[in-house]
Amino acid sequence: MSRPAIAHIRLDAFRHNYRIAKQCHGGKALAVIKANAYGHGAVQCANAIADVADGFAVAAIEEALQLREAGITAPILLLEGFFEAAELPLIVAHNLWIVIHHAWQLEVLLAAKLAQAVQVWLKLDSGMHREGFPPAEYASAYARLSQHANVDKIVLMSHFADADNLNSQYTQQQIEVFKQTILDLKGDVTTNNPIDLLEISLANSAAILGWHQARGDWSRPGIMLYGANPLPEIGDSSNNILQPVMQLTSRIISIQKVTQGQSIGYGGIFTAEHDTTLGIVACGYADGYPRAATTGTPVAVDGKITRLIGRVSMDMLFVDLTDFDHSIGLSDVGIGSSVELWGDQVPVNAVAVAAGTVAYELFCNVKRVQFHYSDTKF
Repeated sequence: MSRPAIAHIRLDAFRHNYRIAKQCHGGKALAVIKANAYGHGAVQCANAIADVADGFAVAAIEEALQLREAGITAPILLLEGFFEAAELPLIVAHNLWIVIHHAWQLEVLLAAKLAQAVQVWLKLDSGMHREGFPPAEYASAYARLSQHANVDKIVLMSHFADADNLNSQYTQQQIEVFKQTILDLKGDVTTNNPIDLLEISLANSAAILGWHQARGDWSRPGIMLYGANPLPEIGDSSNNILQPVMQLTSRIISIQKVTQGQSIGYGGIFTAEHDTTLGIVACGYADGYPRAATTGTPVAVDGKITRLIGRVSMDMLFVDLTDFDHSIGLSDVGIGSSVELWGDQVPVNAVAVAAGTVAYELFCNVKRVQFHYSDTKF
């Protein structure tokens, strides 16, 4: 009998969320499945939408080659581009698209002898200050790329720093920087491939849902594909259209009772204010459940919401069973009872907030558990 900690991955929900992303944004959508599809399984997720996806985006060539080896033939964009010139023959051989975000990459690409031209996504630093050409250098970079035989097509792109904050003006400022740079580009560049015909890509998940001004030819949905809303302030105003893809579950493996004044777990950070019934669950931070989750974090036991108490340990955590309906008796909630850590009943964002982090990190950290894939609802 194996340990009962399981990540249930519902691939039909992933497919549903991809369609929602396309509907919300319009145009074409690159499904962002870097970091093993945010911990969900890149090959499985890619296969689930292979017949409808316009393309995929990953961080680096290793992730792209894994998809090609699994039979994925759709376009794949390398979001960090290449790291050394030796990657370029593989990029050509596997028909990968590349982001060019720095001058050194541009120089390497233009100096290379390639068997065929590659598609380039030219990144502008509109305010994130992580990757991308400064606005003043963008036109020159575009001109050099557009006139070179190594370059087939160019997509203009940027990335937002604060799109998940609808009260911030920074995203609008970035949009304006991008628009102005493109206008300047039109004035500065004369080529056989007019700038008006070029495609643009700005919108990540938060921008797809909350910034209609950022819509363009291509969107790059990430976290929304996995059912986590990047804009919690709009909550169910989206009519709950996103479906959770991962349900992290386990079971109660022990029942303990403590009296008023007794402390539990490492560090004794929780002291019972009254007699308390504890359920010990086979899941801990080694499985990806956040150690920083605080007492009060929601947990569902046999379909009923209760709370986490005490400190999460490597392999186990405590849930409070004290307030369960005693009319049915605790014999109905005990060893073997199912526990949902996040999924349909417990939103992953609620756990992330309680742990002082984001859903992205929670998903990416899930490990050691069994992964069960299905196309049906949990």
